[in-house]
Amino acid sequence: MKTSQDLAVNAEALGRGGSRSLTGSLSVRRGFAFLAFAGIAWGTTGAAVEVIYRTSDLGPMAISFWRFLAGAVLLLPAWALRPARKAPRAPQPAGRRVLLLVGTGVGLAVFQTAYFAAVRDTGLAVGTIVTLGVAPVFTAAGGRLFLGERIGRAGVLAVAGALAGLTVLVLGNQPGVVHPAGVAMALLSAAGYAVSNLLGRWTGRHGTGEDAFTLTLWSFLIGAAVMLPMAFHEGLLPQGGNLTEAALLMLYIAAVTTALAYPLYFVGVAVLRAATASVMMLLEPVSAAILAVLFLYERLTTATVAGTVILLGAIAALALAESRLQAKPEVP
Repeated sequence: MKTSQDLAVNAEALGRGGSRSLTGSLSVRRGFAFLAFAGIAWGTTGAAVEVIYRTSDLGPMAISFWRFLAGAVLLLPAWALRPARKAPRAPQPAGRRVLLLVGTGVGLAVFQTAYFAAVRDTGLAVGTIVTLGVAPVFTAAGGRLFLGERIGRAGVLAVAGALAGLTVLVLGNQPGVVHPAGVAMALLSAAGYAVSNLLGRWTGRHGTGEDAFTLTLWSFLIGAAVMLPMAFHEGLLPQGGNLTEAALLMLYIAAVTTALAYPLYFVGVAVLRAATASVMMLLEPVSAAILAVLFLYERLTTATVAGTVILLGAIAALALAESRLQAKPEVP
C-alpha cells in the first residue's frame, strides 16, 4: 500500500539512477499499466488483511512483520540482479544515508501497521480512504513547514477540501458507522507515511539518492526489525482459525502487493509525471471501497460517499496544483 503524488515525487528523486536504467525504453502506455496494476493490487491489501482477521487471530503487528520480512526475501533476487549504474555514485555522508534508510523503514512500519489496525477497527473502506486522503495533506503541510516547499493558493484550497471531506466522512455518519479509534489509527498511518516521505525529499534534495530497489529492500528489512519485538509480544503465529487460508493470504500480500507491486510502481513512475502518477493511485482507495462493499459487506452511507468524493477530488486538485508549480521556473 502506498499513496498519492508525494511518493511519486520521492520515487523520482531517490530512484533516478536505478529506476531510469530499468526504464530507458519503457513506453508511457506500459508505465500506465504498471501503475494501474500497483494501485489495484494495493487496494486489495486491506481486504486480504480483513479476511485474515476474520479467519485467524493474527494481529496488525504480526501481519506487518511478516509482510516486511517476506517482501524483503522476495525482493532480494531482483535487488541482486538489478542493472549496474552506468556511472558510479559519489560517496554520500553516512549519517544522512542512515537517516534516510532508518527513517523510511520506521515511517513505513508505522504507516503500514497503523493502517492494518485502522482496517480492523473501522473497516476497509473508511480506513483506506482516511489514510490515503490525509497522507498527502500531512505531507504537503510538512513540506511547507519543514522544507519550505510552496503549494500555492490552489494547493491551500485542495488541503482545505481534503479536511472538509474528512470532516463529512467522520462527523456526517451515524454513531457506530465510523469508529474513532480506527480513524485515529488511520491518521497515525498517514503521519507515518508523511514522515518517511519528507525524509526522502530532504535527503534527495541533498544528493543522497538511493536506487529504488535498495531503498525498498532496506526499508522492508528495517521495518521487519522494528516490528519483530511487538509482533512477538502480540503473537507471531496464529493459534487458531483457518491457518491454511491465513498463510495463503499472507503469501499473496507479500508476493503480489509487496514484492511485485512496489518495483512495478517505481518503474512506472519513472516515465510518468508525479501528478499523473498520483491521480492513477486513486485506483487504490476506489478498488478498496469496491471490495469492501461487494465481498466484505460493508455499508457505504451517503456521508461516506460524499466525504470520499470530496477527499479524493482534493487529492487530484493537489496533484494538479503541484504539477503547475513544477512547470513554473523558480524566481531567484
